[in-house]
Amino acid sequence: MERPAPGEVRMSQAIQPAHANPRGELSAGQLLKWIDATACLAAEKHAGVSCVTASVDDIQFEEMARVGQVITIKAKVTRAFSTSMEISIKVIVQDMLTGIEKLVSVAFSTFVAKPVGEEKIDLKPVTLLTEQDHMEHNLASERRKVRLHHEDTFKNLMKENSKFEDPICDEEEGMVPTSGTSVQSIELVLPPHANHHGNTFGGQIMAWMETVATISARRLCRAHPLLKSVDMFKFRGPSTVGDRLVFNAIVNNTFQTCVEVGVRVEAFDCQEWSEGQGRHINSAFLIYNAVDDKEELVTFPRIKPMSEEDFRRYRGAIARKRIRLGRKYVISHKEEVSLCVHWDISNQGTLSNANVEALQNLAARSGWQVTSVVEKIKIYTLEEHDILSVWVEKHVERPAHVAYHLLSDFTKRPLWDPHYVSCEVIDWVSEADQIYHITCPVVNGDKPKDLVVLVSRRRPLKDGDSYVVAVKSIILPSVPPSPQYIRSEIICAGFLIHAIDSSSCTVSYFNQISASISPYFAGNLGGWSKSIEETAASCIQFLENATEDGLINIF
Repeated sequence: MERPAPGEVRMSQAIQPAHANPRGELSAGQLLKWIDATACLAAEKHAGVSCVTASVDDIQFEEMARVGQVITIKAKVTRAFSTSMEISIKVIVQDMLTGIEKLVSVAFSTFVAKPVGEEKIDLKPVTLLTEQDHMEHNLASERRKVRLHHEDTFKNLMKENSKFEDPICDEEEGMVPTSGTSVQSIELVLPPHANHHGNTFGGQIMAWMETVATISARRLCRAHPLLKSVDMFKFRGPSTVGDRLVFNAIVNNTFQTCVEVGVRVEAFDCQEWSEGQGRHINSAFLIYNAVDDKEELVTFPRIKPMSEEDFRRYRGAIARKRIRLGRKYVISHKEEVSLCVHWDISNQGTLSNANVEALQNLAARSGWQVTSVVEKIKIYTLEEHDILSVWVEKHVERPAHVAYHLLSDFTKRPLWDPHYVSCEVIDWVSEADQIYHITCPVVNGDKPKDLVVLVSRRRPLKDGDSYVVAVKSIILPSVPPSPQYIRSEIICAGFLIHAIDSSSCTVSYFNQISASISPYFAGNLGGWSKSIEETAASCIQFLENATEDGLINIF
């Protein structure tokens, strides 16, 4: 293993049976304790004073670690603000027999410096040595904006969710009342549970929260819950040795193969305990998958809210899921493996048919969930493993054949889509297939992006079929990447246009989001932007007002 980078703190632990759950896997609670301790030490190394945990963002668990393996936790400050710091955390597991290393988890913590007495502190900036340091430093600013706007975004999405048709009204067999998943536990804070500041160790509180959340998830699924991610531990106040900590956990909602469990922590000193008046010190939302004895993913039963508070939590889980979708792309940065195919004129038919078939298969998948409804526009999302797709459905007062004619000519796309600066035809391969070079605007201060795409068009073969406009990136040697742009990729996208009657149609736009184009979608999916709705409305206006040659009719 390479030497630690300057400012980086590392902790290595051999996983013992005492650290494991009944399946022989490292307990998520134990890992959370190690993560918090390592992050705290990294913060204090930079600040030079005591630091405390303010929050932990979206901890993602990618791989399980087992007894006998070795965990290494790497933590370093990515950016320092006036009194707070963001800490990047990466967890690696190594099998000592094979030497193979795997990524277990990534997370970001926020720590606040706590100087002694009345002393004021202004944290020094982080020294940036590598390109990765600069990238994380820039992303830290975006992540901070997400954190600061989280409460407002959540409230706005809760208002928006209240407009949806309520899916809970559809009773189905096997629904489980929310109350059946409720768990309460209590812990007395003893000296071993305290950190070096005398307060209850944040990692210990997170570990206790994980324990009650796991019990709650298990009551629902009757299988083996696996913690997949944690949606922002937020520390609202301290607790000390002698406090009684009461943990309440309950399942808020289920989403096919995952479930959200909410945990609330209240602290009581002796007097507060006798009066029944506690202090709300922590909240978190933990996301679980579950597997059966054959290690196959379990589909969770639907939850049946019973009380007004149950319904609030149910809708809150839907809002948080949407925020997670958007936040996912600013919380971490993943390198993308290109899926582009090389263009080969001799294989044109196969490539064109594969382009169309991929779009039709994406549209036919099950599990699409509505995330936004605005007048003529509906937005759906689909999560499959680590892949996110978006479906935007628009009702247009224009014949389907006209909408197809206008949308299949990509040179007209900049007229209504602000994400496209230019679309130039490189090769008119045939009436059904064209190759375009597309340029996009600057996002988040980066260089503008460009794409080379194959657009494959199909008219309906019979009544009831849809018009198809499929889009996929290709590699064309005659248009190599330019230093002026960041070459990006469309994995699978396009339009399906279905006639409603002779004068109106439904236009459905699909996009399987790649990492390179995710910045254009993240804000909208997370709820702090309306760019998709605005673009869809612009598309509707263009289709309903344009002549068949693409000119806008202003009369």
